[in-house]
Amino acid sequence: MSKYAPAIEDLIDELSKLPGIGKKTAARLALHILRSSKEDAQALAKSILQVKDRIGFCQICFNMAEGEICTTCAAPQRDRRLLCVVEQPNDLMAVEAAGVFRGVYHVLHGTISPLDGVGPRELKIEELLQRIQQGEVEEVILATNPTVEGDATSLYLAKVIKPLGVRVTRIAQGIPAGGEIEYVDGKTMTRSLEGRREL
Repeated sequence: MSKYAPAIEDLIDELSKLPGIGKKTAARLALHILRSSKEDAQALAKSILQVKDRIGFCQICFNMAEGEICTTCAAPQRDRRLLCVVEQPNDLMAVEAAGVFRGVYHVLHGTISPLDGVGPRELKIEELLQRIQQGEVEEVILATNPTVEGDATSLYLAKVIKPLGVRVTRIAQGIPAGGEIEYVDGKTMTRSLEGRREL
């Protein structure tokens, strides 16, 4: 038997469908919404519906966009010779948050994962190759996650991009800044040693 009224239970069920939100957190959020003013609840509902109505994918890089082209692709100061390939829009946001990359992006919307039925055709790889063939790109930086699927995707991309005559690089992987060697796992240590560079 539920301890909440049916309307609250429905809200908890919907909120718990969000990633990283369990039933307890969903219940706290639902009760917070209930305590909020009707105007605040309407503003939240309106912003959710606006996102669904207004946000799509950029026609160039497939990042999230309000309109046909995202703000990054529209920015004239970006260096279009450098193209960073990421798995998802949130990966793009993480690279942007670092504030050091001034090139442009391409979002694959996943990784190659045969076990999940995801091959190259299910990703935005053909569109990536078409962008490179336009001739402006000089270097493609592969910024996929250091997972089995991310590594397989990077290897595949390097294989199909290199014949196009552009430089292909992979982001460095290894011990994070501020990390301590004694707590690093073997795979990360191996990557760190293999990716070493001269000082």
